[in-house]
Amino acid sequence: MKKLLFLLAIIASISVSAQIKGVVTDKNGAPIPYTTVIIEGTYNGTSANDNGTYELIVKEKGKHTLIFQSLGYKTKKMIAEVVAFPHTVNVTLEDENYTLAEMVITPNKEDPAYAIIRSAIKNRKTNSYKTDKYEADFYSRGIFRAKNVPKKFMGMEIGDFDGALDSTGTGILYLSETVSKIAFEKPNKIKEEIIASKVSGDDNGFSFNTARGTNYDFYANYVEMNINMVSPIADNALSYYRYKLESTFIDDHNQLINKIKVTPRRDKEPVFEGYLYIVEDSWAIYAVDLNSKGYRMQQPILENIAFTQNFNYNPATRLWAKNQQTIDFKASIFGMGFTGKFTHVFSNYVFREQFEKKTFTNEIAKIVKDANKKDTVFWNTNRPVPLTDEEIGDYQRKDSIQTIRKSQVYLDSLDAKGNKFKIQKLLTGYTYKDTYNKWSFNYKGLLNITSLGYNTVQGWNFDSGFSFNKRDEEKGKFTSINSTFNYGFAEERLRVNGSFFHRFNNINYAAITASGGSSINQFNPSNPISNLINSASTLFFKDNYAKYYNKEFVSVGYNQNILNGITLGGRLEYATRKPLFNNTDYVLLKNDKEYTSNNPWLPFNNTIPAIEKHNLMKANILTRIRFGNKYITRPDGRINISNDDYPTIALAYEKGFAANQNRYHYDFISGQLDYDKTLGNKGDFAIRLKTGKFFNAENISFVDYKHFNGNQTHIGTSDKYLNVFNMLPYYSSSTNDAFIETHIEHNDKGFIMNKIPLLNKLQWNLVLGFHQLNRPDFKPYQEYTVGFDNVGFGKFRLLRIDYVRSYQNGFQTDGIVFGLKFLNIID
Repeated sequence: MKKLLFLLAIIASISVSAQIKGVVTDKNGAPIPYTTVIIEGTYNGTSANDNGTYELIVKEKGKHTLIFQSLGYKTKKMIAEVVAFPHTVNVTLEDENYTLAEMVITPNKEDPAYAIIRSAIKNRKTNSYKTDKYEADFYSRGIFRAKNVPKKFMGMEIGDFDGALDSTGTGILYLSETVSKIAFEKPNKIKEEIIASKVSGDDNGFSFNTARGTNYDFYANYVEMNINMVSPIADNALSYYRYKLESTFIDDHNQLINKIKVTPRRDKEPVFEGYLYIVEDSWAIYAVDLNSKGYRMQQPILENIAFTQNFNYNPATRLWAKNQQTIDFKASIFGMGFTGKFTHVFSNYVFREQFEKKTFTNEIAKIVKDANKKDTVFWNTNRPVPLTDEEIGDYQRKDSIQTIRKSQVYLDSLDAKGNKFKIQKLLTGYTYKDTYNKWSFNYKGLLNITSLGYNTVQGWNFDSGFSFNKRDEEKGKFTSINSTFNYGFAEERLRVNGSFFHRFNNINYAAITASGGSSINQFNPSNPISNLINSASTLFFKDNYAKYYNKEFVSVGYNQNILNGITLGGRLEYATRKPLFNNTDYVLLKNDKEYTSNNPWLPFNNTIPAIEKHNLMKANILTRIRFGNKYITRPDGRINISNDDYPTIALAYEKGFAANQNRYHYDFISGQLDYDKTLGNKGDFAIRLKTGKFFNAENISFVDYKHFNGNQTHIGTSDKYLNVFNMLPYYSSSTNDAFIETHIEHNDKGFIMNKIPLLNKLQWNLVLGFHQLNRPDFKPYQEYTVGFDNVGFGKFRLLRIDYVRSYQNGFQTDGIVFGLKFLNIID
């Protein structure tokens, strides 16, 4: 055993030593972080870390000319005569000699930077095209730090972060690395093979730092982020930026580099500020040193984000290629601070005239087997950017903690503490965990406040119940068993139902479901009025909009991805449906109004039921097609990624049969199309079309009608109103015939609002919408909306306000809808 360890140590030392390494400092001895180091005449390069330390992987001994490049410093060449590995080359960089001829800028004479920028814009596509197809080695490192996290936050304690945070709530929350080989073709075709992935403290984890998320291309008109940011050399950049030529310098290839200061014309727009370095004559990008504010990209929690990109010139190919990119960000919320840095290194480029036809497929990335099992030897020989002492310490600490915390002894002891039963948990709820075997049991308690609600059928009501969950991450299996006990006090009735779910894997996501029991349901299965909103509108305003029936049922279902982007599923249900009536007229704020009945057709008649008791078997089959669906293949499954260049289509067929009376039988076919598209920096456009047709359905139950999502509460709960008519009474247009729904919405993401003085300080988004419902023998119902999204204060912008006008054979009504998007999370 000792001989084996000794042999491994020798191999490791040989591998680790195959490098040139050193420290880059300035004339005062201070380290220069993120200096680019490259072998002249090649695309074999690396980057120094925060401490100015670099390691350059080389395969051959002999003479190597090293180029050291960092913004603000003179590029320096050093000849390394390598006779043995490792070979140390420390270097001191001198400040760059910036020069700028004296100029007198008169009101009629613009800064010379504008002529340079116009040339860069004119040659933007040409320069982009030169490097639009390539293969390369890729390395990524991401680190995410936290500061001032309270001892308890959202149910978690500092100790729950696996040793990441110290007693002051400060430390590294996330650290990971990726090594991969990529093939890329602009604008967004990519193929990535991830050969190594490392996550601090998780030896089974996979880093999310893939090359797909690093395509910040300033040659494009828009840099894709949360919203599309306007590039300083976009076709329309002069409308968004001001420029100033601050200085020039000569690089090591005797090329003149222009350092241009970039400032926004309007602060609130999706723009950058900082410096752009442009090569004279070719007008290519030499470097990027730009930053932006979170509010400009409508991420108020984000305070600042900074981009640096360094490009290297190869005289042999006469190409400028990006070899290094760093992204720094700073965020804060609730007094907690967060910082992060992502470092990306591109090396060993091979530029292509053309790729073979099948190079790019729907599989955009593949993580090879055992990518997360690479040892220290591999990382020491393939990591182009050395770890800092802080990062080394984080790996060592979390890996040692992980060894302890993954042991059965530790997990059992932890569970023993959390699994202690106390008598009050009969009321508040209780959870029993077996973390080592990855299963848990939960009892919701008799005081499940989150389920508490009020309606005129049940009066006050609440849920309790039990659940069991078991998961197997390596095989992608997940099993869940749930039961719900619902009791209505005015109705004096207990309903009990249960469900079973089992997912077989994370590749095709095949899953089986089964459920049964007794439940109270809204006639519209979409539940257009939530429990919380219905309770408030009923108790305070006597507006009992939700209408219910009772269902005793048993059902089974199955679904899976049968092909890339195509999901197929089916469900079979047998149910007994019974009518329900109001059982209470209690109200918190008394008024002269009377509660409407539980019959949507006869709101002022409390004796005639909406339906008669009946039995029915229902079968449905559904397929969903996501055109252009992309995916990432992992050893433990597949991650699907939607493609907004194409729509998503859903088709369904439903049949009602085996009823106690033939009149309840029917056939129903339906379809839906969804399409969302970002239109440059003009905002987000979205459309949803629904259509359907009943056959042999003249006398079916009201339960089986097509019900449309209306809204009479003036409260919205979603980000987009693509599934609702905001002034339509809930059941006024229900049909057992044909229908077409049209929902269109455009959110300008500030494109218009940011250009209006004073209003631009609000940072609101203008939202325009159109909604239409077509049914045979009825005039179309239409709604026109105009409103504002991203409404709020500071970092909290979860509100939306819309003015809505509705028409059907003339003007019907209008009103204001207040969008409380956080209710969609709470309810």
